[in-house]
Amino acid sequence: MRARSILAVLSCAAALLSIVTTPASAAAPPSPQLALSEPTEGSDQPARKKGTKAVQHKTPACPTPKEGETAACLQVVTPKTPFTQQRPRAQVQDILPIPDWCIENAFTGVWALRTSACEITGLLYTTYRVVNGVRTVTGEASFNVINYSYSSTDLPDWAHQIELSAYQGWGDALAASLSGTTTASGSCTTAGATFPSRPISPLGTWIQGESYFSTTATAPGAIGTCTTTWSLTFTNGTYTPAGIGFDMSEIRCDNATAGRAAIGCVVPWYASELVYSQSLYPSLASHVSRAQASGLPGATFDAPLTRTTNETIINTNRSLACGDAPSISGLSCDEYPIARSYEGLSSGGTRRTFDGCNFSLPGQTGPTGVSVCMITATENNAQGGLNTQFFRRERVLDGDPFRVTVGT
Repeated sequence: MRARSILAVLSCAAALLSIVTTPASAAAPPSPQLALSEPTEGSDQPARKKGTKAVQHKTPACPTPKEGETAACLQVVTPKTPFTQQRPRAQVQDILPIPDWCIENAFTGVWALRTSACEITGLLYTTYRVVNGVRTVTGEASFNVINYSYSSTDLPDWAHQIELSAYQGWGDALAASLSGTTTASGSCTTAGATFPSRPISPLGTWIQGESYFSTTATAPGAIGTCTTTWSLTFTNGTYTPAGIGFDMSEIRCDNATAGRAAIGCVVPWYASELVYSQSLYPSLASHVSRAQASGLPGATFDAPLTRTTNETIINTNRSLACGDAPSISGLSCDEYPIARSYEGLSSGGTRRTFDGCNFSLPGQTGPTGVSVCMITATENNAQGGLNTQFFRRERVLDGDPFRVTVGT
C-alpha cells in the first residue's frame, strides 16, 4: 500500500473505478489520485514512436517436452478482428479509461502524447503435449493486451497500467490463471503494484493491473529516465508456466526545467506543439506559414524542430540570421526555424525570404537554412514569451523534438 501513501496526496483526477467484469472476491487495486496533465494547446494529436511495429515483444522459445509431457508457450500476434468489436466500451470499466487515440491505433505500435503512452497488441497462449513424438495442441486462447502509462508534468510519480482479455479460445488453455509482477529500470523506484492472480476464463473478462513509480532524479538540475515492465505468467496445472514481459515507452522526469519549481515527468520523444495564433500574431503567423510552406521543418512529427539551450548556438543562430537586418520603425527581424532550435543557421544552410519581408535575398525552397522577415516588433517580442512558456509547460529540454504550427 506504499503507492497509496505516496500518491493519495496528489490532485484527484483519475480515481480508480471498480472492475465490474471481475468477480466480487477479486482484490481491487489501490486508488492513486494521479492527475493527467496532457498538453493544453492543440496537442491532442497522438504520434507513433518511430521504429515500433505491431509485433515487437520478444517471447521465450516454446519448450519441447518429452514424450507424454505437457508444455505451454506464448506468441505476440496481430489479431484480425477489429479491436472495437473485441472490446465494447460499455462493458468495460478501466482502472483509468483507455484513450480513444490508443484504441483507434490498435496493433500498430506505441503511440503517445506528452504525458501518456499506449500500445495494444495481441497474445496467443497455447497448450500442447507430445504424443508418439508429435506435438499435439490441446488448447489455445487469444488475448488482447493494452499497455498504458500516464504521468504528469507537475508530479514525480507515474503509473503503468496493463489489461488483458481472452476473446476466443478452447481446450485446456482456458483453464489457465494469470498473474503479474512489475519492475523498473533506470532513475526510478517502484512505489507499488497490484495484479491479483486470476483465471483467464470466462472469455471477455478483462484482467487489469496497475503499478506506480517514483523518479530518483530529484536533485536540482537532475534528469532521469525509466523503463517499466509488466512480467506476466500463465500457470495451468501440469503445463509449464509461460511468461512474457511488456515494457512501456520510456518516461523522463526532471528537476531541470527552467521556471518550474516542481519535478515532472513526460514522454520525451513526443513532439509537443508550439502554436502561434494567426488572429493575435498575424505577421508572425504569416512568416512561419510561408517558411514552412517553402520546405523548412517543424510543422510535423516526421520533421520536427529540436530544442537547444546552448546560448552560443542560440546567439550564433540569431546573428547569422538577423545580424544585418534593416532598421525599420515598428518592425524587427524574425527568423524561422527559431533561434532556440538546432535547425538554425549554426547547423549550416543559407537564408531565404518572401515578398514584403524587407530583405534582399533570393527565394528558396528545401529543408535546410532559415527564413528571415521583418515583422511587427510587438509580435516578435511576444514570441519570446510564448516560446519560453511553451518550453516550461511541456518540459521541453535540450535535444527534445517539438512542433511549431499556426492556429486560429
